[in-house]
Amino acid sequence: MAKIQAHVIFKGRVQGIGFRFTAERIAADLGVKGWVKNLSDGNVEVVAESEKEIVDDFLDKVREYFQKYIQDEETDILEATGKFSDFQIRF
Repeated sequence: MAKIQAHVIFKGRVQGIGFRFTAERIAADLGVKGWVKNLSDGNVEVVAESEKEIVDDFLDKVREYFQKYIQDEETDILEATGKFSDFQIRF
């Protein structure tokens, strides 16, 4: 099965609510590789790699968990790079 990379910018009131730690836990549960990072503009950036169905499930779970806080998002789907060995919080 082909792997993809999703590059997502979540917008809204997404910092200070445990977004990064929850995304890390969901990713670990699903075996998603990549990272999550707070941006200086108040948004959160996520890079997630796995099979398409798994990445879709990861993003759906993040969206559902933070539905009250996410107001918008920008998503780009790319080919997976395979360079990530786990999912990390970046600072």
